[in-house]
Amino acid sequence: MSVKIAIAGGAGRMGITLLQETLAHPNTELTAFSVREDDIPHSLSRIQRAGLAGIDDLAVSRDENLLADAQAVIDFTTPAYSLRLAQSCAEQGIAFICGTTGFSAEQHAQLAALAKQTPIVWAPNMSLGVNLLSHLVEKAAAALDDSFDIEIFEMHHRFKQDAPSGTALALGEAAAKGRDVALKEKTLHAREGHTGVREEGTIGFSVARGGDVIGDHTVMLAGDGERIELTHKASNRHIYARGAVKAALWAQGKPPALYSMQDVLGLA
Repeated sequence: MSVKIAIAGGAGRMGITLLQETLAHPNTELTAFSVREDDIPHSLSRIQRAGLAGIDDLAVSRDENLLADAQAVIDFTTPAYSLRLAQSCAEQGIAFICGTTGFSAEQHAQLAALAKQTPIVWAPNMSLGVNLLSHLVEKAAAALDDSFDIEIFEMHHRFKQDAPSGTALALGEAAAKGRDVALKEKTLHAREGHTGVREEGTIGFSVARGGDVIGDHTVMLAGDGERIELTHKASNRHIYARGAVKAALWAQGKPPALYSMQDVLGLA
């Protein structure tokens, strides 16, 4: 039996990829996708150029139309819009799959509160490989003491607007969890000038932006005489869409809660 899926922001780069994966999956049915009300012709033109002609009748501009027939909504948009959709999904008991990044602590708390009413799967990165990487980082950080310095390097395309990436921060959280510390108390961001000796136990972040890089992440654990590097490189956006579709299928019948991709993969 197919799961009926609606896609938020269907004309964006990620939205088009989600449309493609949902249409291609044997166990999913696309019921609707949202486009901006003030930009419908341009949005539909982008979708047609992506080889998705013939689905124009599924385009909607109002949230109530997006949710009308859906069993799951997949959303990779903006924090404010994501929370609005999460509220609507919670009211109607529809599974909400969210890959949006950039939530403030207050917004994330709101998302967690809405998950008491309906299953919500949220992950800053829905790639199956990245979520396995996060699991491995936690295990490695737990196994190696503070004599191993932890550095997280990430690079994305020139258009990405938040830094460090949500994925890099999630990897930092995994490392901090492995060390049983709070990430905010151990974080090192930009370094410049005479910084002095590195404080033991800190978790460093380095960020690069340029070109069309989809997403590269490396977690380095550097000790005296040896270094471990755990790396994931994304070559296309379909890996995130496939993970999101897998999460939408997995969430069917689950009790209300805030889930992660670790739950979806059975790693939690």
